[in-house]
Amino acid sequence: MDTIEELMLHKPACAFSALCPTRLVLNRIADKWTVLVVILLQDETKRFSQLQREIDGISQKMLTQTLRGLERDGLVTRKVYATVPPKVEYALTPLGNTLKDMLYAIKTWSETNIEAVISAQKNYDMLNEK
Repeated sequence: MDTIEELMLHKPACAFSALCPTRLVLNRIADKWTVLVVILLQDETKRFSQLQREIDGISQKMLTQTLRGLERDGLVTRKVYATVPPKVEYALTPLGNTLKDMLYAIKTWSETNIEAVISAQKNYDMLNEK
């Protein structure tokens, strides 16, 4: 089995290829929790508890998983302070900052077009009832 590095040596990145590692990145950035975390970190460093308060409906487990994945992918940094209780802060990395405008645009599009989407869903459901 080839490693990701070996696969990338033989051909350029192509998200349409099942073996391309860019699919892993697409999975990460297309996740709703990732979008919301990146947007909240776009202007300031935040503590875990701040993020959890500001993202309604996210569980502690899901926020932890999301932040760990973003940190692993080099999009977020985690800084731990030696205090009691421990203080942990998260911030976007320079790479994470390259994503923030695109993800903010997706959030804005979603908020702007939600009524049209709901209307389309209702029309579709009415036509396909049976």
